[in-house]
Amino acid sequence: MTWAERGSLLAGLILLWAGQATAQAPDTALVQGGIYQRPFIVSAGRTAVGGYLEAHGAFSRTDGVPEGPSFEVRRFNIFLYSAVGRRLRFTSELEFEHGTEEIALETALLDFVVTPSLVLRIGVLLPPVGAFNVSHDGPRYEFVERPLVSTEIIPATLSEVGIGAHGRLAPSPGLSLSYDAYLTNGLGPAVVLNETGRTSFPGGKGESLFAGDQNGSPAFSGRIAARGRGLGEVGFSHYRAIYNTWRLEGERIDEPRWLSLSAVDASTALGPLDLRGELALGLVDLPDDLAEVLGDRQWGFHLDAVLPIWRPRIRGLADPAVLAGVRLERVDFNAGSFGDSGQKRFDERNAVTVALSFRPVPGTVFRLNYRHQSFRDLLGNPAERTGGFQLGVATYF
Repeated sequence: MTWAERGSLLAGLILLWAGQATAQAPDTALVQGGIYQRPFIVSAGRTAVGGYLEAHGAFSRTDGVPEGPSFEVRRFNIFLYSAVGRRLRFTSELEFEHGTEEIALETALLDFVVTPSLVLRIGVLLPPVGAFNVSHDGPRYEFVERPLVSTEIIPATLSEVGIGAHGRLAPSPGLSLSYDAYLTNGLGPAVVLNETGRTSFPGGKGESLFAGDQNGSPAFSGRIAARGRGLGEVGFSHYRAIYNTWRLEGERIDEPRWLSLSAVDASTALGPLDLRGELALGLVDLPDDLAEVLGDRQWGFHLDAVLPIWRPRIRGLADPAVLAGVRLERVDFNAGSFGDSGQKRFDERNAVTVALSFRPVPGTVFRLNYRHQSFRDLLGNPAERTGGFQLGVATYF
């Protein structure tokens, strides 16, 4: 049985189990509900329009050499939501990055709610690889930059065309479970054939994949998660796909080459302290002639800790808050050693970010970050170090 067949069988079993379940969990209690956890939907009628803006300025130094102040509108995203029918929900997101340098359709999907434990989904969707790819809106975070592991290992934001199902259950009071299972077009050959000089999961994304699967072998992605009252949420996810064009017009022209991404994500609260993190491992089946040049394993993690430190009284604001946070992160793009010499491969990045933020309302955040990052090249030469301040704002509308 192939991995695709196993994935399809697993998805079918999950759907059968979910379809028979009758327990219900709150719609937005889990990470799974991230695309519906947006302020403009709360009071929406049949159709609603919203979005968010994210802008920032930065001043940094690399090995003592300053880079002048710069400002940019990082993202301007427009949401459209519509309750098409009693059991039908449509949602979409159009993203403008770096001004109008990049314009992309991030989501455009239709949910058919059979029961809360079985929701069929089709369209441009977000494969549930970790939590961040599903729930990544800028106003939700105290940090200007997105986590390295979620953008350089897991290629968030990853949008793909496909079909599948998700659902949520509450087998006992205080416990919520969720599952997601999708078949999508998958990443393409630029995972290895790209300009970075390394294996790159983000390199495998491409607009052409919205038009069709380049090898006729759909990718499988799935996530299961549990959330306990007072304990937080933990999720396990997996993504697997053939990334090369191994057959053409029905003829086999190459061996199918697999890639996989596995992730564990967790979030919890220790009193007023919020903790959130993600750990991911990527594996790539490389051709023999590239095995010594490119890495077949990548991994990384991030851990965020955020604490409210002051709740000032400001006329006209119901519950403003000042928060402090810290993020620790690391990614290794070439885990392991060179086969011939046994020498360790480096090509790794570490970063620490300290954050101070002000939230006049929950959906708007003003952020001041100091970020320090070090990067070591493949051969392990002395690290290049970059540090600097970032000032930003993010708001839903």
